[in-house]
Amino acid sequence: MSELITITTPLQRFKGHEGCITAVAVFPDKRRMVTGSTDTTLRLWDLKTGVALKKMKGHRNPVWSLAVSRDGQLIASGDEKGKVIVWHGETGKLLTKIQAHSDLISSLDFSPDGTVLATGSYYEKMTKRWNTKTWQLQGDPIECDAYIYCVRHSPSGELLAVATNHDIQIYNSGTSKHVTSFKAHKSWNSSLVWTPDGTRLLTGGDREDPTVREWDTTTWKQVGNPWTGHTDHIDSIAIHPAGTLVASASSDHHVRLWQLSDQQTIVVFEHSSSSLAQCITFSVDGNHILSGGDDKIISEWATIATTTVRDACIDRELSTDEELLMQDINTDPNTHTPYILAITTSRIACLNGDLSTAEGLLTQDINTSPNNHTSYAHRSFVMARKYDWERALLDAIKSIRIQPSLTGYISKGIALCGKGRVLDARAAFDVASMYTDQDSEILHFLLLTKAIALFNADQHREANLLLTELATGCPNADTLACDIVQAYLHVQLGIKALDGARYDEATDHFTAAIDSSDLSSESDIHEVYEDLVVVHQDDAYMTLFITKSLVQLFGWDLKSLWRKAHHKRCDALLRAGKLQDAVKSYQHLMTSSDEITKADCLDWSNGESRANFKQQCSALCAANGDDAFAASDYDKAIDLYSMVIDLDSASDVVFANRSQAKLSKMLWEDALLDAQKVTELNPSSHVGYQLSHSALRGAQRYDEAIEAFTIMLSKLDNAPEVQIQDLRQQYVCPSEAEDVIRRAVWIELSNAPLRLLNTSTGILCDRAAQLNSFKTSPEYKELLSTITKRSDLQMEHIKEVVATHFRCVLLSHRWEETEALLHHVQDKVVYELDGLGGTAKLQSFCKIARDAGYFWAWMDTCCIDKSNNAELGESVQSMFVWYRHSALTIVYLSDVPPSSQPGALASSVWNERGWTFQEFVAPKVVRFYQKDWSLYLNDRSLNHKESQAIMKELEGATGIDAQALISFRPGMRDARQKLQWASKRVTTVQEDTAYSLFGIFDVHLPVIYGERKQSALGRLLQDIVSRSGDITSLDWVGQSSEFNSCLPADIISYAAPSYSLPSLSEDEIQTAVSSLRNIVLVNLASKLYNLLENMNAPLFANCRLRLPCIAFPVTEVKRKRGRTAHSTYGVKADGLRDLLITTDETLTQFSRTKPIQQTFFLVRPWDRRLLGLPDFSEQLTFADEGESVGHWSESESGSDDTEESSSNSPGEEELSVDSDVHSRSLRLMVHLGQAFSALLVAQQRVGEYKRVASDQYIIAQVKDPASIDIMNIRTLDIL
Repeated sequence: MSELITITTPLQRFKGHEGCITAVAVFPDKRRMVTGSTDTTLRLWDLKTGVALKKMKGHRNPVWSLAVSRDGQLIASGDEKGKVIVWHGETGKLLTKIQAHSDLISSLDFSPDGTVLATGSYYEKMTKRWNTKTWQLQGDPIECDAYIYCVRHSPSGELLAVATNHDIQIYNSGTSKHVTSFKAHKSWNSSLVWTPDGTRLLTGGDREDPTVREWDTTTWKQVGNPWTGHTDHIDSIAIHPAGTLVASASSDHHVRLWQLSDQQTIVVFEHSSSSLAQCITFSVDGNHILSGGDDKIISEWATIATTTVRDACIDRELSTDEELLMQDINTDPNTHTPYILAITTSRIACLNGDLSTAEGLLTQDINTSPNNHTSYAHRSFVMARKYDWERALLDAIKSIRIQPSLTGYISKGIALCGKGRVLDARAAFDVASMYTDQDSEILHFLLLTKAIALFNADQHREANLLLTELATGCPNADTLACDIVQAYLHVQLGIKALDGARYDEATDHFTAAIDSSDLSSESDIHEVYEDLVVVHQDDAYMTLFITKSLVQLFGWDLKSLWRKAHHKRCDALLRAGKLQDAVKSYQHLMTSSDEITKADCLDWSNGESRANFKQQCSALCAANGDDAFAASDYDKAIDLYSMVIDLDSASDVVFANRSQAKLSKMLWEDALLDAQKVTELNPSSHVGYQLSHSALRGAQRYDEAIEAFTIMLSKLDNAPEVQIQDLRQQYVCPSEAEDVIRRAVWIELSNAPLRLLNTSTGILCDRAAQLNSFKTSPEYKELLSTITKRSDLQMEHIKEVVATHFRCVLLSHRWEETEALLHHVQDKVVYELDGLGGTAKLQSFCKIARDAGYFWAWMDTCCIDKSNNAELGESVQSMFVWYRHSALTIVYLSDVPPSSQPGALASSVWNERGWTFQEFVAPKVVRFYQKDWSLYLNDRSLNHKESQAIMKELEGATGIDAQALISFRPGMRDARQKLQWASKRVTTVQEDTAYSLFGIFDVHLPVIYGERKQSALGRLLQDIVSRSGDITSLDWVGQSSEFNSCLPADIISYAAPSYSLPSLSEDEIQTAVSSLRNIVLVNLASKLYNLLENMNAPLFANCRLRLPCIAFPVTEVKRKRGRTAHSTYGVKADGLRDLLITTDETLTQFSRTKPIQQTFFLVRPWDRRLLGLPDFSEQLTFADEGESVGHWSESESGSDDTEESSSNSPGEEELSVDSDVHSRSLRLMVHLGQAFSALLVAQQRVGEYKRVASDQYIIAQVKDPASIDIMNIRTLDIL
């Protein structure tokens, strides 16, 4: 082995700092370096040119430490006063400042994943860890109790090593827990570094122990002996990326390069005698060392040359790299003979393409030694490289003449091929084989050379055949070398095809080149490159190892072969229009490349020539992606946009487009990542936040979606562009959306009970709790996140969401002895109560509702505060509306046992209760449950109102037509029929007989418990008559009410069907009209019609009924004999046929001959339907017509109406009417001639009457329609 080499001249010096350089780090892009100095600044450098790219100012005190994150995005620097500054790795822009410690920060290190920055303070004796996202302290500080020199994360990030003046301390980097400590050096431990695999830790000592020591990280025991060589403090240690070499910088002015495997120094780099070496690092590719010190300079040293020189000395090989050889020659020129020096120097020039220099050197050597056959052969190679075939052949012939040799005949064969003399060339190569000593390696090389020469002579087929046979037929052949040569030939053919625009053919050749060997990256090519050697034994028996022979002979660039094949294939595919294949080929190239090759590929793909592959591909992929997106082919669009991104050419627009495509595919999380990238690339734009909002909303992360939307609005508000500001007008802020939702909720809840049971929690909620439950629900947050534009404020969708959330299930049931009341459930969880009696019923009801998917339930026993009259009254008034708007009404039949047969429902007491009438007819969806909460008849349909069997059963039980039960409409229409339906139902509280019908008739009256049944029912009937003008509710039999004699005392009085007028056919009506036409004067019929048409509607107020009617004076009342519970009277009245009346009341008998002062009338209440006009229930109410109860006076009595009516005598001017009017008048008279249900009224005071109740309907009929006296048309006040 040769003596230790000391190199004093660096490859390059970086100058610019004005103080000692204390720290240095390189970036993963291999192009830049950053340094820190006591001049308080940092500087970014271009490693290739040595130019300072940026001077970074921010510290006010000397910088003693710095670190670069693994991805190169962050730079951290620490100064003498404990301040850390974080800089952007690309731009050098200051990002943030942290007062990390109170004193000097001696060391910084990023964790491998870049999430944590470790800081060590010398005097503070403390290590801290900082979160690189928030820059907040992560975990507790680590108290080291010693001065800290260096902190370093292990490669896995699991451990943190700290070098102190006492020992080496190891901690768990995640928990800060102490793992171990050991005494490494005699005195202070000044530096440390981990090997890339984490199996070793290297430490450096101070001037008392200036050694490097190696430690096993599994046992923490020392490996081998201390590494000696330095004579002073070791300030810094760095390790080669491959983990094979170690560099150390010392205050002894030297940098030492060590071989890790044998712990020996390879070379020493010497700083100037006045400069301490304080910091050191390897370049990313490991080919260079960068060191700095107090000379204010960073020195760059080569590692490839020095290590290979060492190996060459050991193996008696010559250097294979120009810088290596020149540096070695310049360092110690006496170690080489002139002969070797000349040959080697010429080969260096030849390898580097400097053929003129190579020719000159060899010519000089030939002139010095004319009989040197090797120099002639080598110059022949040079001339062949220059395509000077004639001179190449002459030199080859001279070499052979001086001394026939392998080299001479190879040069002759190459020259002959160049001249196109293929046959002669074959002969030369054949003769060359005689000088191989049958050495298989030399023979192999010779055949490779022959194949290449033949190929260059356009003998492609023969060359390929020879290579194939060589690879398969020679047992000892270097098949890998064959593959490389064959690959090279394919590349040359591919280039020719590419130049000839035969792109598919070119692609095939380049693919064959790539596939012709198992090489996975350019690093493998380098290994083969070093293996292709020619061995020759000259007369002096001197062995000459000629490395890179193929490069020397043919000018091949084997180093770039693998890369060139890939580059060319990418280009061919692109030119062939196979875009996706081209991008995939490029991606394969990048993933298969080592870091050095990858950097070169980036240079190629980003070039400014036509070979700017990435730019072309990116533009085409982006355009095609836009087309695919427009065609809704989202998968294709995503693939194309991904290609742009994989090509590292993506802008925020591409990420935004891919995010949009992913949103269309509902790939929410993936879309969110792209949206966040948009924000990262263009923070001032609203687009990234807009996409984030959509993605988060799709992922049901609604709170985050709303936050993103709010930020988006702020970006729009702050945008400088007018068009962007105008875009803001389309959007609404969340507070506006909340207001709209709130209004929709109040509208929805206006038709819902005041208190509701939350079926999920089992808690009774008032309005505030209901609203809060909605605002915290996913449905609300989703809705709020959906409302972004003004067009989204349309109420329909909002109403739909609100209505869905507040869907409520109501219970219809018969109260039993024990029920769960308000005080039982208030502030309690229903499901946790003792499940007895009514509580069990409540729990089962809530579970049924919950399992059906409803959030809310209501049960009258526990959801109304019956002690609060206002709430109770409102509940009674609103109950029909609540049931009407329920999503489902569950009817619980406690008296219907499980597995009951049809008919059990009809027999249930539930059909007899007053409140259950509206509870069934009001809701649209009803389901019946038996005692065990199983479905009645096991009918699992969603709505039992659609079950023919169940509805038929209810029709029979209630006497109500099934269709009427299904399509029931509240209101005054068909009031008499509705009263009949309710007539046999009973209530526990007597007033509820009426109150339970408020919703049926859609009336709103005060709820006054304690007023008694007759008053409550009277007020209800009074309102019906007053508002509708419908007098059918006066059609009843039984006892009169104390409220008003025209009304019944009990609703049971409506049980009997009302009297129906006998219907006449149209023919019968026409016949009757014809007969009347001959005997009734036109003006008389018309006057009768006009009087009745202009009659006011009945008006009921203050217990007094003002009834328009035709009153027939009673002329005789005579009691009939008989023993019955009721009295029957024969009654005669003017204009009516005689009739019988049965009543409990005692009537005074009288006749024309025995008159009495009291007046009786048989009254036909006026029914406007006889006019053939719409009935009053469809007209405006009486109040709407401008009249009110307050306008009544004593003068507005029946006598006044009579006088007014009698003022028009038959002798007045006859009215002129057309035939249609006359026909209508006669038709009315025909109807008036039919039998009707009459009321018997008795005068009380002047103008006031009371109805005489009857146990049967009083059926009366006029004697002669033509004789109806208009004097009998009047309005009576009935008490």
